[in-house]
Amino acid sequence: MKMPADRKLYLGPKLRLLRRELGLNQSQMAEELGVSPSYLNHLERNQRPLSAQMLLRFAQTYDIDIREFVSGSQPDAAGGLMEIFSDALVRDIGVPRDEVNEIAENYPGATEAITRLYRAITDLRRLPEAINQIGGHSRTGTALDWLRDFVHENSNHFASLDSAAEKIADALPDEPAELFVALRQRLERDHGISTRIMNDKAMAGGRRFYDFHRRRLMISDRLPGSGRLFAVGFQTSMMEMAQPIAEIIERAAPDNEARPLLRTMLTNYATAALIMPYGRFLKAAEESRYDMDLLQRRFGASYEQAAHRLTTLARGGERGLPFFLLKVDIAGTISKRFAGEGMPLAQFGGGCPRWAAWRVFHTPERSVAEIVEMPDGERYVTFSRTVPHSLDPQARSVQAIALGCDVKHAPRLVAADLLSDQPNPIGPACHVCPREACPDRALPPITRSLAISQYQRGATPYPFQQV
Repeated sequence: MKMPADRKLYLGPKLRLLRRELGLNQSQMAEELGVSPSYLNHLERNQRPLSAQMLLRFAQTYDIDIREFVSGSQPDAAGGLMEIFSDALVRDIGVPRDEVNEIAENYPGATEAITRLYRAITDLRRLPEAINQIGGHSRTGTALDWLRDFVHENSNHFASLDSAAEKIADALPDEPAELFVALRQRLERDHGISTRIMNDKAMAGGRRFYDFHRRRLMISDRLPGSGRLFAVGFQTSMMEMAQPIAEIIERAAPDNEARPLLRTMLTNYATAALIMPYGRFLKAAEESRYDMDLLQRRFGASYEQAAHRLTTLARGGERGLPFFLLKVDIAGTISKRFAGEGMPLAQFGGGCPRWAAWRVFHTPERSVAEIVEMPDGERYVTFSRTVPHSLDPQARSVQAIALGCDVKHAPRLVAADLLSDQPNPIGPACHVCPREACPDRALPPITRSLAISQYQRGATPYPFQQV
């Protein structure tokens, strides 16, 4: 390949990328090329041009195509960067075309990184439009992501498990203490499984363990009544609802990593359906106007178990209120999420500091209810309460369960009786919230450009340009 005599080749980034792809350090590559490490260092830092003779030596030593190696970047790489740098978020910087071309030509790794980040920002920009329509996101990421997508696509309702659980529950007592005894006896009589309450030392920190060989279910004495009832219910569900669980797994066709997660989730669902049978639980919820304290006592369930069960009441012709549920910690991490008709928070990145769900950490075991209003004017009734994160005495963290639904359902909720008609204005996570002049804003919205002025200080440290 003949090069123009007046053209000096500075290909430092490409030489450095080639060396890294080959897994060589500068000394090793310099030795293979027959040059000094300092000379190679100058070439990589664009302090010396690459001569035609040296280029041929690279080509012969490492079997590279000279034309491809010397040629500039693909036109679409530079074009893609120009589109990114023309975005309103950074347009005012005015990155010149020659700088864009240089990045695209000499720094392919940086180009790819910039492109990926921009794609992520583009996805986040779409979140405000999808706050009330969480569906439609693709199944990507981890096995846990897959499971969350699967649950969402099924509206967190599995009719075959509810039906199977109701048939078993018909032969069992309603009162929680009697139900616990009956399930223990059923495991012993029908499956040859004994149940023992064990101290913490014997359990080695565990909460429930099934010894398959000795056919013995061991339950930690640290568990409260609701936890012990759920433990024997879980074992019963494993033994007696294995077939409908297996059928759902077969239809879902998860990969090997997601399969055990799905099996555990479905067994948990079946257990809740056994302890809180669909028809009876829905009737109690409607008659009590979704009084969480009453539901807990009547079914021997924890707050989280009862709240979770409320999100599953989607049987055709016999539906409960379409609740959404979030389980969050004080740092804003969302560990459990179920959508009803709407979801007032962003899918990623925490929540709004103005929302009462964060204030309940200061009032443990006490429910806080309110009406909230999103930037688009949609209103929801929400009520939240803290729950223990762990029964370990050394654990210091707690989590909160937040339930909510559209404000139109407020007359059917006992928690809404004393609420003011004046809503609390909140938003999704700060980075996607378009609400103006919010005094609690912690981050600027990524969908807007900042409008900082040295002459004016408003209610928020991050004023931004309006659309």
